[in-house]
Amino acid sequence: MNLPRPDRSTLIALGSGLLLALSFPRLNLAPLAWLALVPMVLVMERHPFRSGFAAGIGFFGLVLYWLNIVMTTYGQMHPVFSLAAYLMLVVYLALFFGAATWAACRLREQLGWSIILTLPVFWVGFEFVRSFLFSGFPWASLGYSQISLLPLVQSADLAGVYGISFLILLCNAALAQLILARRNHQPPPWIGLGVALLLLAANAGYGLLRLQQDLDSREQTAKVALVQGNIDQAVKWDPGYQQATVERYAELSRQVVAEGDVDLIIWPESATPFYFQEEGPLATKVAAVASETGTELLFGSPAYEVVNRRPRYLNSAFMLSPQGEVLGRSDKIHLVPFGEYVPLGRYLPFINKLVVGIGDFSPGTVKPLPLGQNLVGVLVCFEGIFPELARDYVREGSQLLINITNDAWFGRSSAPAQHLAMTRFRALENRIWVARAANTGISALIAPSGRLTLETPIFETLAVSGTVGLGAQPTIYTRFGDLLPIFCLLFGMVGLVKTRRRYGRS
Repeated sequence: MNLPRPDRSTLIALGSGLLLALSFPRLNLAPLAWLALVPMVLVMERHPFRSGFAAGIGFFGLVLYWLNIVMTTYGQMHPVFSLAAYLMLVVYLALFFGAATWAACRLREQLGWSIILTLPVFWVGFEFVRSFLFSGFPWASLGYSQISLLPLVQSADLAGVYGISFLILLCNAALAQLILARRNHQPPPWIGLGVALLLLAANAGYGLLRLQQDLDSREQTAKVALVQGNIDQAVKWDPGYQQATVERYAELSRQVVAEGDVDLIIWPESATPFYFQEEGPLATKVAAVASETGTELLFGSPAYEVVNRRPRYLNSAFMLSPQGEVLGRSDKIHLVPFGEYVPLGRYLPFINKLVVGIGDFSPGTVKPLPLGQNLVGVLVCFEGIFPELARDYVREGSQLLINITNDAWFGRSSAPAQHLAMTRFRALENRIWVARAANTGISALIAPSGRLTLETPIFETLAVSGTVGLGAQPTIYTRFGDLLPIFCLLFGMVGLVKTRRRYGRS
């Protein structure tokens, strides 16, 4: 059987997606994002859906290559099945790119609307849909590519990461339309070009102005210690290593407190691989760390509740007082599909989770924890990539965001750097400090300007401390949330309905 060969335009679009991927960590070739999609836009009117889909395959295929490390090394999945699962996810995510290019071309064909207008609108609208559809996977939204260029991302406090995505697509579309106009001997799209240049200049100017302001200082501060236990994922849930795990975290905590006064010690996600809520020698050792150092202690631990005689398992964070007493517990809200639960697990009993040791987790609710007279919001693991969760915690009074995570799954791939880049946007959007403790790194302190004031290497056992400010400055994004992508989605749907009606009349 002879398979059809991809034509030249499809290969160009595929290359466009690959170029776009290079703008993300770890390469961080951020300027590439502003022109990487131009080749795709130049050819997409020939194959509206296929071009976007091919670009999506190239982009997500490269950005998410590390999924194979997770599934084969830690999920013990056969390489063939790992590759199949990886390709299925890449194909699914590429559909959003394809849908955006198809819809933009349809509005141009049916209504005469410029690609410069429609492509950014549909792209951002579908990025937003991707953030919640089927539980949501907003990894590598386009705006995240610019985190290494701080002046260009300060406007995240206005429209979130989606505002940066919109501007990048606008500039790509305008540049591509200029090339097409010159190629076809047509008048340049002066209005579209002017709007793109004006918004780009305004964005850069706003960023430079904001960075000259005092974004990071606060009247109240706290000294926090980040403990990076560097526990091997292969033994993390082995009961035989529980004692050694607790002793490592305890020793690192005592060392960092001995170096200077600390207000809060933070251990990573699932730092205690047992049920802390059950009294026992290991739980006593953990509580002793807080009482012996006289410091509040936040750490990740599995937990459970019994509801209607049935247990609900939770991925939680406990806050202990300087006396070793439990001040509160915050439960992870946004669970990882196939990692912490199996979607439709009742109907798919043959599919196992990648995470071992605990049954299916249940989601929690937004519940800030006390830190002295203040409140902190805890984002567990990849909750840091969901803008709405961080915003909810800030709106509930959190004066510091804490991200506890276990990125050991990712090995030495690009994923830890990608994960950190996305978490930095939560500080920008809400103008709040973020303290991040990761089992194997990257642990960091993130200022409201998006700057990293502290950053650790990966796969090193250490404990570090630094000062954070307490309090969030009011921002338009915190108050109004994702209005831009919602507007884009509604505007795009109205446009598609108009094309449908026009088709019906014709």
